[in-house]
Amino acid sequence: MGSLKGKMPETDEEWRKKLSAQKYRVLRRKGTEIPFTGELLHNKQSGVYTCGGCGAELFSSATKFDSGTGWPSFSDIMNNRNVKTHTDSSLGMKRTEVICAKCSGHLGHVFDDGPGPTGKRYCINSCSLDFKKGKK
Repeated sequence: MGSLKGKMPETDEEWRKKLSAQKYRVLRRKGTEIPFTGELLHNKQSGVYTCGGCGAELFSSATKFDSGTGWPSFSDIMNNRNVKTHTDSSLGMKRTEVICAKCSGHLGHVFDDGPGPTGKRYCINSCSLDFKKGKK
């Protein structure tokens, strides 16, 4: 199962029907995939990384880098309208959660230890993303 086409699900039950179990756990329940297991972790193709829940364009392959953390990492977002952040105090620590502005799906977290020029590391669950080859 991939990105949704057409009407956005409104209920938890609709999301469960539309997403794979892993995508549902991460995107809708703020789960985390096991590091170094994600399908897109080592993807080196040019293109656009989109939300695995709704298809919103999130990250360009031009900003992807190997952070060594086990999750796809990006130094910048592609479109400010498609990504939101907020404070996440779960797990006894303060982090900044990254979510899709269109469907409110959990994507991962952003940290201030990335490469220039932004200094950001958007650490994103591979299963919360889909990839469109060729466009960047």
